[in-house]
Amino acid sequence: MGLGQNSSVRVEWIAAVSLAAGAAAVGYLAYKKFLSKDKCCKAMVNLHIQKDNPKVVHAFDMEDLGDKAVYCRCWRSKKFPLCDGSHTKHNDETGDNLPPATCKRVE
Repeated sequence: MGLGQNSSVRVEWIAAVSLAAGAAAVGYLAYKKFLSKDKCCKAMVNLHIQKDNPKVVHAFDMEDLGDKAVYCRCWRSKKFPLCDGSHTKHNDETGDNLPPATCKRVE
């Protein structure tokens, strides 16, 4: 009776541990998918600007800039490459602190 009872308890214990480990794994994966803050950081930054080019490059002559130019760094501007203030919404949604790039002429 003692040997058969130990074997039965051991099988029940293995089943309980397996069930708990499976539930923990499913819970962890659900947390990473739906609740983790890391998901915003893995998203693509450039959603729609010149997607057919392997690299987006804009060049400007310094003489054409005037006294000040403000350039988008969040890739959300409707006037890209110039900033239209879209980074404010981007920062609110993602928790980022990304400002535009400001170029000023130094006298």
